[in-house]
This record gives sequence, C-alpha cells and structure tokens, in this order.
Amino acid sequence: MKVRIEIALAGGRLSQWQRHFLVDIHARLVKYGPNTRLTDKQRAKLFEAIGYVPPSSPAPPQPRPNKSQSPTWRPRRRRSPVVRETRYLAGRFARAFGFALALVVGSLVYSYVPHPHTTFSRDPGSALQDAGSLKPLARSQFTITDGDTIRLSGAAKGTRLVGFNAPESIEPRCDAEGDLGRRAKARLKELVAAAKLELKMVPCSCPPGTEGTGACNYGRSCGSLFADGRDVGDVLVSEGLAVPFVCGSTSCPPTPRPWCG
Repeated sequence: MKVRIEIALAGGRLSQWQRHFLVDIHARLVKYGPNTRLTDKQRAKLFEAIGYVPPSSPAPPQPRPNKSQSPTWRPRRRRSPVVRETRYLAGRFARAFGFALALVVGSLVYSYVPHPHTTFSRDPGSALQDAGSLKPLARSQFTITDGDTIRLSGAAKGTRLVGFNAPESIEPRCDAEGDLGRRAKARLKELVAAAKLELKMVPCSCPPGTEGTGACNYGRSCGSLFADGRDVGDVLVSEGLAVPFVCGSTSCPPTPRPWCG
C-alpha cells in the first residue's frame, strides 16, 4: 500500500487535500506498519485517492425457485385472439350502453320534475318557436298588466292578447275608460284565478323582420290566453269589458277606443 501511495504522490494529479491526506497515511504506515488502523471512511478515501479498487467476493448464486413446486403458482392460460377481441368489444358495448341509459333516465327524470321558475316564453324568439301550439300555463307564471296584456315570468316585455282590445287601466284617456279598464283587469284576474290555463303564442301583426323589436307592438310578444278552454278575450267582449280587434298578417287597423266618445 505504501508503494501505491508513493506512486500516486509522484503522479502529480492529486488535489492539495488528497496530497496532505496521502502524506499523513504514508507516515502512519511507515511508523506502524501492518498495525496501522484506518476507519472505513479513511480507507475509502485512500482507495479513491490512489485509484485502487479492492477485490470483492461474488455473491453466491441464488437457486431459481421451482414454480412447479410452489403451492400458489398456477400456469397462466393463454387466451386466443378471438376471445380477447370479444371481451374487449363486450366491455366497450357495456360502457356505451350504460352511458346512453343514464342519459335517457336523466331526461325522463328532468321532464317529470316540476320547475316552478320555468316560463312559457322569455323572449320573442322562443315565442315564435312555440307559435301555434297550446301550452299549459300556471297562474304563478305570469302577472296581469291590464285587461289585454300579461307578462310572463322572466320576460323582458309583456305579451299582448290578440283578437280584442280592452280599455286602458294605467293611462286612460278619460275617466270612463279608466273605470272600465280597471273592471276589465279585475275580471281577467277572476277568469284565471282557478281555471285551467293554456297559452297559444302567435306571430304579431308586424312587417317581416321586426318581430321582437320596438318597431313591432312595442317589443311585446303576442298570444291568446284560454281559461278552461275559452278565450278570455271572448269572455271580456261578451261582457262589454272589451271590443273585438282583429289584425291582418303584417298590420293592424286603428285601435278601437269607443269608451271616451
């Protein structure tokens, strides 16, 4: 080992720390000879400095376990490609079928759950899509503005009931119209209070392309309200609380207002 240290010191490729370390170890070997004791760390640093790799005893070979003698080992069966493909397709079909079934069940549940905040029409576009069809309407889904106008919950504008004209109750032109208008509004509230209600949205009598704008019926939608199957406008007209008012497809005649003379 002293010879290896001397060779390393003569090589000149050591750091200053390594050189001091080897000089110290060399002096100890000269003084104590074979009785020199080094710690494992010192020994490792010494071998690193002189480039010495101590021989290591190879680990004895481990016997390979005999799988045939193991009580838990079972030979793996090989499945044919047809079986693997069949199982793969069956799994995909089961997942797709389960997803489709969940969608169907979810839609059915949603359709049967009542939605109290749902309105019949929230904008003119949806009103046009439902035009011509009777839709059930709950009393809680609208308010009454006057004898011929209601406002659906959530709608920005009111819905003008067509086929008749009721006197104004908000800005009447005369006292007689105001009095009759309040009576028409009160009567409409009576008609819808406990009846089965249905609403039929219809296109307003406006020039093409103006539906839902301020240029058409003040931005209001149009429809007919039925209480127990009867148009509320027909009831108000029959009781002298409104007059018939029939418009064309794109325009209306002058609004009849016979109440102020």
